[in-house]
Order: sequence, then C-alpha cells, then structure tokens
Amino acid sequence: MADFFISPLFFVKPYQTSPSEMDNTKSKNETITPTDERERAVLVAVIRDGQDPRQANEFLDELEFLAETASIHAERRFTQRLSQPSSRIYVGPGKLEEIADYCAENEISVVIFDDELSPSQTRNIEQAMPCRVIDRTRLILDIFRQRAQTAYAKTQVELAQCEYMLPRLAGLWTHLERQRGGTGTRGGAGEREIETDRRIVRNRISKLKEDLKKIDRQMAVQRSNRGHMVRVSLVGYTNVGKSTLMNLISKSEVFAENKLFATLDTTVRKVVFDNLPFLLSDTVGFIRKLPTELIESFKSTLDEVREADLLIHVVDISHPQFEEQIDVVKQTLQDIGAGDKPVYLVFNKIDAYTYIKKEEDDLTPATKENRSLDDLRESWFAKQNTPCIFISAAERTNIDKFRRDLYGMVHEIHCGRYPFNNFLY
Repeated sequence: MADFFISPLFFVKPYQTSPSEMDNTKSKNETITPTDERERAVLVAVIRDGQDPRQANEFLDELEFLAETASIHAERRFTQRLSQPSSRIYVGPGKLEEIADYCAENEISVVIFDDELSPSQTRNIEQAMPCRVIDRTRLILDIFRQRAQTAYAKTQVELAQCEYMLPRLAGLWTHLERQRGGTGTRGGAGEREIETDRRIVRNRISKLKEDLKKIDRQMAVQRSNRGHMVRVSLVGYTNVGKSTLMNLISKSEVFAENKLFATLDTTVRKVVFDNLPFLLSDTVGFIRKLPTELIESFKSTLDEVREADLLIHVVDISHPQFEEQIDVVKQTLQDIGAGDKPVYLVFNKIDAYTYIKKEEDDLTPATKENRSLDDLRESWFAKQNTPCIFISAAERTNIDKFRRDLYGMVHEIHCGRYPFNNFLY
C-alpha cells in the first residue's frame, strides 16, 4: 500500500526540478540562466593542518565551478583551519553560527560543503541552518542527473542517487509515525515509515541493478562486434579538452563546452590515419573526491577504458593544480583496474598557459608560478618515462606531431596483434 504514494525519486530532492519532472528532465546545456534567477549559495571548506591556503582556495574554485555548472551562484566562501573536520557539525560551533547568520541576513538558499557529509553531520547542520544543506557529492550527482542524455546514463545516475540517499532518509517524513498491523487497535506495531522508505529505495536499487545488467550485456555485444581493432581511449580530469580533441581527431561533433562533465555518455568513433583504422572513445571526466557511488554505477561505462589498448591522458596545462589533477586521474585509473595500460600524456591548452617571469636580480627560489612552458617541457620530458606532448586543440598547435605520434603507437599495437598483415602500410 505504501508503494502507491511514495515515489523512490522523491528522496533525491533536485535543486530546480520537481520530483514529477525528474524522469523527463531534458538537457539545459544551451540555456543560459540569468544570475539573478539562479539559486544563491555560500561555500564552506575546512583547511587541514599543513595544507596550503592557496590550495584550499583552488579547491573552492573548483567547487564554485561545480556550482556554476548546476546553475547555482556562489556569493561567499567560509573557511576554517582545523586538524580534522568536526564529526558532528563539520566546522566549529562559532563558525556554523556565523554561516547561519549570514544566510539568514542575505536570504541565501543553499549552503554547499566541499566534502561529503555523513548523515548525522547533515542532520545536525540542517537544524542550525535557515536554508538547505548539500555536500560535494550531492552537487556532483545533481550535475550528472542534468547531463544524462541516454537511458543508460540516466539509469546509472539514478542508481547512484538512490545509493547515496539510502542512509540519509531519516527525517524526510514527519506526517506519519507508523503503520499498524492487524485489525482494529489490537494489532501489533507495523513498519515504521522510515523502514517503509528504506524498503522502497532498496527495491528500486535492485530494479536498477537488474536493468543495468541487461544493458551491460547489450554493450558487451556491441563491443564484441567491433572485431579486434585497436582501441584508444581519451581519459583525464573533467573540462581539460577531451571532447575538443575527440572532434579534432575523428572529425565528429561530440558536444563540448567549458563546463564540468559536459560529456557523460561514452562516445566511440572509428578513425583512420593513413589507412590504419582504430577506435577512439571519449569517456566521462574524473574529478577530485569523485563519489564512490558514481564509480560503482559507471563501471560499465568505464569498460571502454579498461578494455582500451592505449590511453590518451589529456591534461589542462593552464590549470594551476594540473599536477594534482594528474595524480587524481592516475589513482582513479588504479581504482577501476586500468592502471597498467600504456599511456600517452597530452598537455593541452598551451595557448592559455601563463607564468610570472622572475626578475634577473631576484635570488629567491623559483616557485610553480615562475615556470615557463619551456621549463615544463624540459622537466616533464626528463623525469617521465611516459611519452608526452604539448598541444593546443583549440588553436591546433602541434597537432600534426600528435597525429604522427599516435599513428606510430597504434601501428605498433596493430603489428603486434597482426604480425603478417602489412598490406595497410
């Protein structure tokens, strides 16, 4: 009986879409919402002991970019230095009160935390806040929901949302205390409402997992039908230019935009270089603190990465934290079982790279901000065993050398697989 009036997606509580519209949500990638119509938010982060405040600000820059992608305007940032976030309210009591007062005075509609909050932290913070509270994981899940285009991607995102919300259902229902079993008033205590909610969400999770298994079998058949062609996969941090490079190599029209997670569904194209055919795939971008629910749900999508013969790791060289982004991608590849693949490192966006030139009489040690592009080239070519190249996909700088290098790598893999098939060359 409870199944009749409780929708499993009720618990997701999206930012701008009512529950009845969630399944029919269409992409709003081309819609530009005016700033004054977007939700207003404040960002909250904890600076750990030993952490550089500049790094914390750069992490908050990324969180603000995530908020902008979700059509949320960040008005102010709150940070506090702690050895570890409070297990009860994430920040200190005084800082939490300061944030709550600012939200009440300035009519802020949402507070975004730059870490995943536990269910108890979320409940405690919500009691002190005059507005909604979301964490980094919830924000990323909402962006994925907005970006999902195919039924496969929507199913994966809904599964991740349900698994995220399952331990956070307490307190969402207050209008009913419990259902009673039996007849009249002599029946024993029935299911509590929270137990009913959890059962419904668990049933929904089971149904989504079964749906994904069916789609996985279809995807496996599609991959097997591609024969034994060499497979090359584009990987990297989100918003580094993978889709732009994909369009440049394959001459296709994959959606590319200066927003996080512009590409959610894996795109595969057949590419031919000088009569040498291979398959090129563009996958979802990685990000720092990628929710474990998404990694689990998108395992099938990431099969293109696991089954690839060569990974093209695209890096945004103009980003101040590009070395940390490289580490995040490497760790994520390890987590999904693709850490042993051969990698071609592509430093993109050299046209946007800037640095601060040191004065000749400046005797202080050089910092990362003082490294020129030539310095980076020399350092990376010297210390990395991984082949690498510096390009600009937008300006088509050094693309010819990139094509030659890629052709050589694919040719080597092809010759190893078909040692007597030389008619293509």
